Amino acid sequence: MFLIIGYLICFGCIFGVFVAHGGNVKVLLEALPFEMITIGGGALGAFVVNNQPKVLKATMAALPSALKSSKYTKARYLELMSLLYEILQKARKEGLMSIEGDVESPKDSPIFQKFPNVGSDHHVVEFMTDYLRMMVSGNLNAHEIEALMDSEIETHHQEAHAPIAALTRLAGALPAFGIVAAVLGVVNTMGSVGQPPAVLGGMIASALVGTFLGIFLAYGVAEPLAGLLEQKAEDAAKEFVCIKTTLLASMQGYNPATAIEFGRKVLFSDVRPGFLELESHVKGKS
Repeated sequence: MFLIIGYLICFGCIFGVFVAHGGNVKVLLEALPFEMITIGGGALGAFVVNNQPKVLKATMAALPSALKSSKYTKARYLELMSLLYEILQKARKEGLMSIEGDVESPKDSPIFQKFPNVGSDHHVVEFMTDYLRMMVSGNLNAHEIEALMDSEIETHHQEAHAPIAALTRLAGALPAFGIVAAVLGVVNTMGSVGQPPAVLGGMIASALVGTFLGIFLAYGVAEPLAGLLEQKAEDAAKEFVCIKTTLLASMQGYNPATAIEFGRKVLFSDVRPGFLELESHVKGKS
């Protein structure tokens, strides 16, 4: 919703002021198809050349998420930390081997089934169960597991930022493609130098539309979109950091209630539940 509102404000103010100042919309509309094909086609071709197929696919998959509201809400984190609390509490009371079945088959685990939003997220469940499995095996200490977690989170960060970097590079290239379109328009104008001034003026105006479109598409469309996707990627990464912090606190000997408090502290303030809110929610679920 905010994406659409933002673009409406951007488009409305730019084109609205142009019309209010007596701008000739007909010139824009006549030049728009040709300039868009020149700029858009050139940018699209360069975008394909500049990125591997996996990045192209990731970018196409990431674009629809820009229209959706963030799923990383306070309610989701309350559910996540309740899940962590219950599985750590079971391990504390019955021993680490008691959660082996939950870890090996989370789809059949009553604990994971109790929290469907988090339990249905493949990436979160896989991250959590992989390190719970290491805790059950007892072959690695907390420092070694932390190093592995950091490496995996960094890999996730790089993969999530590949589409963002691609869009950022595209935004940087669009003004240059606008200049290319404008130069071609000037070349076309110079080839018609014998035409009346009114005709030449229209051709020069059409050429300048290319420069305008390149800059507008870069800073009014592509770069804001990349910025939004970057913020969403940071939200997604924070969930993994929360799991990491909670599990490491548990490995260091803290009880489940204290371990999830460690995890709560790393969350962004707008989605971080209060101490008493988390405590009452966890007790209500357990």
